[in-house]
Amino acid sequence: MDGIINVYKPMGMTSHDVVNRIRRIAGTKKVGHTGTLDPDAEGVLPVCINRGTKVADMLTFSDKRYVATFRLGFTTDTLDISGEVLTESPVDATEEEVRNTIMSFVGDIQQVPPMYSALKVNGKKLCDLARKGIEVERKSRAVTIYSIEILDISADEFTVDVSCSKGTYIRTLGHDIGQKLGCGATMTKLIRTQSSVFTADKSVKLDDLTSDNYKDYVIPVDDMFDCESLVVSGNTLKMVLNGNTVKYSNLTDGNKYKVYDENGRFLCLSCAESGFLKVEKMFYVGD
Repeated sequence: MDGIINVYKPMGMTSHDVVNRIRRIAGTKKVGHTGTLDPDAEGVLPVCINRGTKVADMLTFSDKRYVATFRLGFTTDTLDISGEVLTESPVDATEEEVRNTIMSFVGDIQQVPPMYSALKVNGKKLCDLARKGIEVERKSRAVTIYSIEILDISADEFTVDVSCSKGTYIRTLGHDIGQKLGCGATMTKLIRTQSSVFTADKSVKLDDLTSDNYKDYVIPVDDMFDCESLVVSGNTLKMVLNGNTVKYSNLTDGNKYKVYDENGRFLCLSCAESGFLKVEKMFYVGD
């Protein structure tokens, strides 16, 4: 069975824990997730199985959406509630100032990745270094906050619905809001509600998956691509399977195409270039 399961990760588990559970359920070692969720976070975690792992990199670098709650007045070393308190400050900002500060982060911004993250520097995970008390310099990087909706706000706490680009750290967003307000802020809850095309309302709880029913929740790899389909046969089929570029008429230049054989097997994602069909990502690896 090949494809992707839209799993709802519960709190208290690492993303790797979820992958290991799916490996046991599906009876296969070839399983991977598409973007780490912290143990204290919950929500959408697309898990790829067998040939579905070939699309994992495409899904990892996709846009995301989160609902997060932050408490003002203190900071921690992890930027969330699980860490050790570093600073405590009075919250003097008015509700209007808090609202305006939150909304000022919509758009293209720069973020410094937190030390407690899975990001690697010189081949080592930042979180592993942080646990040893080692802090290294991290370069800021550009991310985009597409939108922020303030769901709830009080004197020392706010909850937001954030739509953002790949690579955005929501903990860092809250931290930076707190720094701009001058009182600090720490994330107390995080729910990922969307990753790429996968949404929380169409996810399946991990505890509801069994070896008897998991196949009912596997989404075929080709369903990930919203583009036209082509069927190839004969010598064209052989060339495509070898990864060769082939001449193909009636293509729209620049468009992507899902390519199948005559038996309906999904072979690859290809792109049209000047009357030729060029393999962009091969998914079929033989029987």
